[in-house]
Amino acid sequence: MKDTAPVLKTFSGYQKFVVSILAFLQFTLILDFMILSPLGAILMPELKISTSQFGLVVSIYAFSAGISGLLAAGFADRFDRKKLLLFFYAGFVLGTFLCAIATDYHFLLFSRMITGIFGGVIGSVVFAITTDLFPLEMRGRVMGVVQTAFAVSQILGIPAGLFLSTHWGWHSPFYMIVGVSLVVGAVIVVYLRPINAHLLLKSEHSPFRHLVNTVSKPRNLQAFATTALLSTGGFMMMPFSSAFAVNNLKIDLQHLPLVYLFTGMCNIVVAPFVGRLADTVGKFKVFAWGSGLTITTVLVYTHLGATPIAIVILISVLMFAGITSRMISSSALISAIPDPAHRGSFMSVSSSVQQISGGFAAALAGIIVIQNGDGPLQRFDILGYVVILATLITIAMMYFVNRHVESKRKP
Repeated sequence: MKDTAPVLKTFSGYQKFVVSILAFLQFTLILDFMILSPLGAILMPELKISTSQFGLVVSIYAFSAGISGLLAAGFADRFDRKKLLLFFYAGFVLGTFLCAIATDYHFLLFSRMITGIFGGVIGSVVFAITTDLFPLEMRGRVMGVVQTAFAVSQILGIPAGLFLSTHWGWHSPFYMIVGVSLVVGAVIVVYLRPINAHLLLKSEHSPFRHLVNTVSKPRNLQAFATTALLSTGGFMMMPFSSAFAVNNLKIDLQHLPLVYLFTGMCNIVVAPFVGRLADTVGKFKVFAWGSGLTITTVLVYTHLGATPIAIVILISVLMFAGITSRMISSSALISAIPDPAHRGSFMSVSSSVQQISGGFAAALAGIIVIQNGDGPLQRFDILGYVVILATLITIAMMYFVNRHVESKRKP
C-alpha cells in the first residue's frame, strides 16, 4: 500500500528558498561533524591520542547534543522556530571557533562539547520547520534535497578540509566552517520568515508537562527506539573510516580525498532521486531497499585488505547510497508521527535519542577497534557485524512505524 498521493505537489518559490537554506545550514552542521572522520588519520598521531580517546572526541559531541536536546525539548514548541534556530546556530558557530583555536586534546574535547550543546538542537529545529511547512507528500523530496548536504560536504567540504589541514594544519578546516556558517546565518536572519503557527496550538503551560506528554505516548516511544537503533548502526563505522582506509586499505592521504569526492558526487544525484522515489513508491519500501544495500556493502567493505582505490570508491558509493536511502526515507516517515502541537518537542527528543545513541555507538566502536602503533586497525570486521545486526532489526521496527503512519492517514 502506498503512503503517498499519486500526484506530486509542486514547490512554491519561498518553499524552494527554505529547502535551499536548510540544506546549506545542514551542510555546515554535517561538515563540522564529518570533518573529524577524515582528520582522524592526522589528529591521532599529531595529538598522540589512542583510538578510544579519538572515539571520545567524536562521542562527546553526541552526548552533549543529546543532553541539550532533552533539556530544550520542553521549550521547543514555545518559541518562533526561526529565533530558536538562530540562537542555537550562533552557539554552534562559537563552539566550532573554539575547535579552530584548540591546541591540545583536552581543549578540543571541551570545544566539541560546546559545539554539541548547541549543534545538537539545530537538527531537530530543521526537521520541525520541514514538517511545519511541507505536507507528508512532499517530505521525501525535501529530505532528499536537505540530505544532499552530506554529499556536498563530501565533494567540497571534506576534500577542502583535508587539503587545508595538510597545508595549514588541522585547525584550518574549522575556520573554514566558521566562515561559511556566518554567511548562512546572515541569510537566515534577513530572508527566513517567522515560523510560529504552532504557537496557537499549545495546550500545556509547563515545559516539563509538555516534555512528559511527548515522551509518554507509546507511538512516540516506538519511534524513539527506532531512531536509537538507526543511529547506533550509522555512527559506528564513521569515526574510523579514514584510519581504516589509510592503514588497512592502503589508500595514502594524498588520494584519500578522491574517495570522498566521487562518493559525494554520486550522492548528489542519489539523494534527490531517493527522496522523489520515497514520495512515489513508498517510504518503507525505499528504506528496506536501502537497508539491503547497506548490509551487503558493509559486509564486503569491513573485510577488505589492501585494495585498489577504484574498487574502494565503487564500494563507498554503493554503501553511501544505501545509507542515504535509509536516512531520507526514515526521516520522512518518522516526521509523520507527532501531532503539530508537539512537533518541536518530539523532534528535540528524537534528535537527543539519535545523538546519545550515536555517542554510545562511537564510544563502543573505539573499544571494539584497536590499533597497535601505526599498524592496521583490528576487529573492524566485528564492527561490521554489529552494524549489520542493527540494520536488520531496524527493518522490522520501521515496518511497525510505517503501519502506524498508514493507519493514521486513513479517513
